[in-house]
Amino acid sequence: MNGPSASPRAALSSAMTDPFGRTISYLRVSVTDRCDLRCFYCMSEDMTFLPKADLLTLEELDRLCSAFIAKGVRKLRLTGGEPLVRRNVMTLVRSLSRHLKTGALNELTLTTNGTQLAKHAQELADCGVRRINVSLDTLDPKKFREITRWGEIDKVMEGIEAARAAGLAVKINAVALKNLNEDELPELMRWAHGKGMGLTLIEVMPMGEIGSGRIDQYLPLSLVRARLAQQFTLTDLAESTGGPARYVSVAETGGKLGFITPMTHNFCESCNRVRITCTGTLHTCLGHEDASDLRKPLRASDDDMLLADAIDRAIGLKPKGHDFIIDRRHDRPSVSRHMSVTGG
Repeated sequence: MNGPSASPRAALSSAMTDPFGRTISYLRVSVTDRCDLRCFYCMSEDMTFLPKADLLTLEELDRLCSAFIAKGVRKLRLTGGEPLVRRNVMTLVRSLSRHLKTGALNELTLTTNGTQLAKHAQELADCGVRRINVSLDTLDPKKFREITRWGEIDKVMEGIEAARAAGLAVKINAVALKNLNEDELPELMRWAHGKGMGLTLIEVMPMGEIGSGRIDQYLPLSLVRARLAQQFTLTDLAESTGGPARYVSVAETGGKLGFITPMTHNFCESCNRVRITCTGTLHTCLGHEDASDLRKPLRASDDDMLLADAIDRAIGLKPKGHDFIIDRRHDRPSVSRHMSVTGG
């Protein structure tokens, strides 16, 4: 796929700055809402997915991403759902890699559940992808099947090893789940660090109806950190990858541990990212119901003038921050859309 170039109008647009002075340089794009797993904290077992006709084509996704790169995005992450289940998704990755070659883009990466990674790891590396995030909440095969409803952990482990063999840096993302994997987190950290991989722990986020109560799942990472500090020497790090995680070094393992805390600590003051769904809807905040339709201006013209204007208007409405809550009275999500639709 030979991706189109952004128009002069888009290219000449000033860097995207929101009303609070934050420069937007990080774009996360969901290429599909579909997934081959059904993690119970993310999806209901009987998910209704979007009709394929509603999705942007790969060519449209390329044009949309390229318009954002022309407007100052330096880091691009492909997400889902599970991005690697999108048919022919590697044609999109190959096309977007041209921006790495020109220097317009600093990093092209993705977040994956790892099940399809063994097939694609080498090609990802060949396209200039240098690091990836793999979602993995447990090392126990039985528990993995319980969390994912039908997943096979061996496929994920095979994918991780294929990625490492291809030279990709792998970071593990794990959702901390009360009464399920909380006792396993020290072991998960030792395993990840032992293989030279980072680990980031994430609090359950109240997004979308999933058919079970998030109150029962929610485990505050402040408690997790306090427990870990009883076994390990944790030292705060000033570094940031441009995301919401706060990092510590772990003396006993020599590795790095991240904490993403949308519930216990609002991380919005340095937010530099926006998200696009597979239907072309722009969300400037994960924790708000805000939405700007970019599909209409994308399809209305062959040049990017209307699209650039729509992006500018949307960035101008980016809120200061989110206020995630878990509604204990009604046990309902703060945001109605699922994470798989928004882009993880």
